[in-house]
Amino acid sequence: MSYELSDGEEPEAAAQAPDEPRSPRERWQADYVKRLEVTDFAVITVAVFSAQIIRFGGPAAPPLAWSMSYEVGYAVVSGLLIGAWMTLLVVGSTRSPQVVGTGSEEYRRLVSATLRLFGVLAIVALIFQIEFARGYLAIALPLGLLGLMLSRLCWRLHARGRRHERGEFLTAVLVVGAPEAAQAMATAFSRDPKSGYRVVGVCVPDGIPGSVGHGVQASGRTISVVGDDRSVVEAVRRSGADTVAVTTTDNLGPAELRRMAWELDPLGVDLIVAPGVVDISGARLTNRLVAGMPMLHIAKPQYDRAKSTGKAVFDICFSLTVLLAILPALLVIAVAVKVTSPGPVFYLSERIGRGGKPFRMIKFRSMYTDADRHVAALIERNGGNPVFFKMKDDPRVTPVGRIIRKFSLDELPQFLNVVRGEMSVVGPRPQVQREVDSYDGEMRRRLLVKPGVTGLWQVSGRSDLSLEDSVRLDLSYVENWSMVLDLLLIAKTIGAVARGEGAY
Repeated sequence: MSYELSDGEEPEAAAQAPDEPRSPRERWQADYVKRLEVTDFAVITVAVFSAQIIRFGGPAAPPLAWSMSYEVGYAVVSGLLIGAWMTLLVVGSTRSPQVVGTGSEEYRRLVSATLRLFGVLAIVALIFQIEFARGYLAIALPLGLLGLMLSRLCWRLHARGRRHERGEFLTAVLVVGAPEAAQAMATAFSRDPKSGYRVVGVCVPDGIPGSVGHGVQASGRTISVVGDDRSVVEAVRRSGADTVAVTTTDNLGPAELRRMAWELDPLGVDLIVAPGVVDISGARLTNRLVAGMPMLHIAKPQYDRAKSTGKAVFDICFSLTVLLAILPALLVIAVAVKVTSPGPVFYLSERIGRGGKPFRMIKFRSMYTDADRHVAALIERNGGNPVFFKMKDDPRVTPVGRIIRKFSLDELPQFLNVVRGEMSVVGPRPQVQREVDSYDGEMRRRLLVKPGVTGLWQVSGRSDLSLEDSVRLDLSYVENWSMVLDLLLIAKTIGAVARGEGAY
């Protein structure tokens, strides 16, 4: 094994981290965290003193109401509040390199730190019999929290732009594991370029660095094998990785992983151990430490919750509200469809709903009336999957149809299907019979819930998605449903539709 410590070296010495960043990732993360410290302080200061000015009508304020004989002005209170808030942000690890810049954990910790501040103030008020001005706190704390979250979002957008334009703020990942598991992990990283993880190599059992034709395919990209799973440290130096992600492999046990962590630490390289599962939402995961071993508990799929009464009530209320709000737009589109091409205004397409029950999905007609008769000829001429056929520059689409399809305006009448109970606002992509006929046992889980007007497929590429990705996203939605997920997808749909990406 290559994970041996040098003579006389103690594990504690190997695990000590130097003061200065040791890898490109540590350098940009340290710079990123310093910027967060400055903006956090600026946001909190502005929020607290703005609350003082708004509540008391100016910088001057009456003294704090408390039982002590001497007076303390609210300028001092504001200074102490700023210091306490900044301290709790540190205690709550809100600027930890492991959470900043991606995911929801960073925002959750911001909320948690602010709620702790409420608790600290309540305890202090009880002990010292202080009566804080309620309006002052009611303005400062929500305003500060909102400002913190917006500033973090701005930094994320800044980092995302630098990644796209200059290749900066990236984490170079070396994936270690069995071939299939390593390919699944590399593909998962490739699907989420916004997170900043870039796979620079893989280590597989019996891997030979640079061997001809030896590599892992991930989202159309070939990732080179740079070593086997017993020579990870050498592979790190060879590939320039600053993070090692280990997934399922037979050759690395607990002792080997611990020794690997000791050897990677002096290089400034992070070690990530993945459980080998994908498309599982964070709400279904629980970390536990059992007998000194970290355990990841995965809750059961949320099939039943996705069929709850609460979701059905929300669907109807939301759809009726949308239909009333867009009624003038519906009339304009209907007139445009009718006067620009012969045929009906609406197109009724048979789709398969929950439990395999067919229904008529309502859309504005965007194609010529004889469009269905040309499908077989178009597939034969242009190729494509006959089960999931989509093509750009489809000659069957009318001029008005191209516009309304680009911005998904043709799908607005589907809210009528939601009111009728045949569809949901958010759900799997509506399927036609020829798709359902090709389903295996796993794919049929898409039929456990109602199809949606929008969903993960709508905000993840729409018509640009492959059949495999479309199925994967639908199954992920069915298994991981939550009301928060629905609201998030509705918000993301607005942006995806406005950009008109992936629609044709």
